[in-house]
Amino acid sequence: MKRNIRPPSRTALLNEAFTPLQLSLLLLQLPSLAIAPRGRGTVLVWPGFGAGNASTTTLRGFLSYLGYRVEGWSEGTNDGDVLNLLDRLKQGLESRDDPEPITLVGWSLGGYLAREVARDCPDRVKQVITLGSPVVGGPKYTAVAGAFSDRGTSVDEIERLVDERYDVRLNVPVTAIYSKLDGVVAWQACIDERSPNVEHVEITSSHVGFGFSPQAYRIISDRLAGQAQSRVPHVA
Repeated sequence: MKRNIRPPSRTALLNEAFTPLQLSLLLLQLPSLAIAPRGRGTVLVWPGFGAGNASTTTLRGFLSYLGYRVEGWSEGTNDGDVLNLLDRLKQGLESRDDPEPITLVGWSLGGYLAREVARDCPDRVKQVITLGSPVVGGPKYTAVAGAFSDRGTSVDEIERLVDERYDVRLNVPVTAIYSKLDGVVAWQACIDERSPNVEHVEITSSHVGFGFSPQAYRIISDRLAGQAQSRVPHVA
């Protein structure tokens, strides 16, 4: 399928230099974030490609403060081996004994994996929240496409496999947070126009800044507390 999407340009990649600003804004807005709606339940937080639990420490700490039982990533570094990761993550989810469905929060590739686990295990997942996740084309329309090509992986083949996954309907509600300033993932690749239960929410953030964005934190806390707006497909 031919798409009019391109990976972020080198100029767009410079937006990632503003990531420290996101952290500064987070610190300034801690007083207002401290009164975000609290809740209960289990939340799993999954990192992006090449990252591990250290990258989501701040976000997990915030959600723990709000009263949720928060768990990180159990697979070490997210190495991007999607098929193997999906199998292991689904097995891990199926082996859990949570009293009720859980929420999956995923950053970048972690968000894509969260969606696909929810697609295959809808009875185990309450909702999914993604941060800058490439749900169109996999890594093809990202700044890390070359890393996959360098190890002999065809991004065109990955795109085909990603498209095939849509043959199974994604029924779990998804909140997809994205930014047009994302210097790593083309924002258009974060837009799912094929699944009916996806709400797209645009914020102002770099890609690395998603994990420290007060805007993202407010959206996540609201959705976890059940304060979502009606979920309607994105219209470009």
